[in-house]
Amino acid sequence: MSGVTGAQVQAEFVISDCGDSAVRLTSLAPDVEDRWRVVHAVAAALDARGDAAAITGAIPTYDALLIEFDCGVTTHNAIRELVERLIVLPAEPATRSPRQVEVPVVYGGDFGPDLDDVAAHLGLSPAEVIRVHGSSPLTMRCFGSPGGAPMLDGPAFPQPVPRRTVPRPHVPAGAVAVAGRQAVISARPAPGGWPVIGRTPLTMVDLATESLSDFRPGDTFRFFPITEAAWSTYEGARRG
Repeated sequence: MSGVTGAQVQAEFVISDCGDSAVRLTSLAPDVEDRWRVVHAVAAALDARGDAAAITGAIPTYDALLIEFDCGVTTHNAIRELVERLIVLPAEPATRSPRQVEVPVVYGGDFGPDLDDVAAHLGLSPAEVIRVHGSSPLTMRCFGSPGGAPMLDGPAFPQPVPRRTVPRPHVPAGAVAVAGRQAVISARPAPGGWPVIGRTPLTMVDLATESLSDFRPGDTFRFFPITEAAWSTYEGARRG
């Protein structure tokens, strides 16, 4: 059972109840960039309202937004009506400009154990994979799992990169992986099945800080190779 009920379909979006304390907004805009912009604009508008007593979470992804609320304080109908109003309002001015993040990466070897396999799958040399991976900035689209991993547009590889046949029980924080047509950086140690081509010494999530992460959707990431000897130069930094 999906837990999705009470779907309300409009021309370019669907609003659905999810369980007893959440509502999901799905954008149906024809253009994928417009879908992403809509859900993130609504999330930003909800954050700007500061209704912490009623709305406990707003989680935007590529084309959908999950709005979590306290069902003892408000209702599905009230949240749906609020979302409908926010969709038609002009977008809130950005609270900060998108940042450009430089991400140092040690590729291959113990740091990127799947680099050779990814290269073979793509019909490229390992050096070409590294070059393409860092050839242009990649936009962060949302936070993923585990623990706030930045999910990015993928490099311009000739085809998607599949998951590993056998997942790893442990992937370290900072692991730089490729996921289908996406790129991702592990924020916390966790099991994982996407091919790891390198690792960055930067800290993606810092539990000792209120913001947890310096990164936000819309930021751009550019990867560049470093040697293992240079690891300590960047280790623990929150931004490159």
